[in-house]
Amino acid sequence: MKTTTIAGITTAALILAFGLFALARGSNRTVDDRSTRPTTHPNPIPTMTDSAKTDSAKTETAILAGGCFWGMEEIIRKIPGVVSTTVGYTGGAVKNPSYEQICTGGTGHAEGLQVVFDPSRLTYEQLLGYFFRMHDPTTLNRQHNDVGTQYRSAIFYQDDAQKQTAEKVKAQVDKAGRFKRPIVTEITPASEFYPGEAYHQKYLVKNPGGYNCHILRD
Repeated sequence: MKTTTIAGITTAALILAFGLFALARGSNRTVDDRSTRPTTHPNPIPTMTDSAKTDSAKTETAILAGGCFWGMEEIIRKIPGVVSTTVGYTGGAVKNPSYEQICTGGTGHAEGLQVVFDPSRLTYEQLLGYFFRMHDPTTLNRQHNDVGTQYRSAIFYQDDAQKQTAEKVKAQVDKAGRFKRPIVTEITPASEFYPGEAYHQKYLVKNPGGYNCHILRD
């Protein structure tokens, strides 16, 4: 029978212990693997935050008058950048006027159009360009067969910026000489706007071929 010496046993034990220690240390070692490490860019690419989304969805409001509001709405609602339109009454002294009251010309209101638009797609100046193309701004208190103060041409501005733009556009159109007579469009501060009765809203959509005295000129 072969006999194993104590020295041999000791040597073998030491080799085995050293091997186990090295294996354990290697398994706990952190590897610098760049393909799996999360990367933080020194200048992160900006993403659309909630506030940015809100900013991009901001709208502005314009209030215009230029004769029968049916025809005005039919043209303006189709302009790219217009979000919504509401026909109604503004510029008068009577609260919550009815259409019948407006028709007498005694309330001081004009048949008007409230336009909500996206200024990133349609500027206020561009909207006014359409406004002056779609009606005759040289006839005082009249549009074609519709006569009375309720059919006057008017721009009801919301703030100083709109006022300045309205005056600028009016002067440009007047100077361009497209009309033989001077422009009489009022530029006045916006007052309470009262939405018209339901049957007036999108009237020409509900009644194709209905009365309309507006046309978009070149």
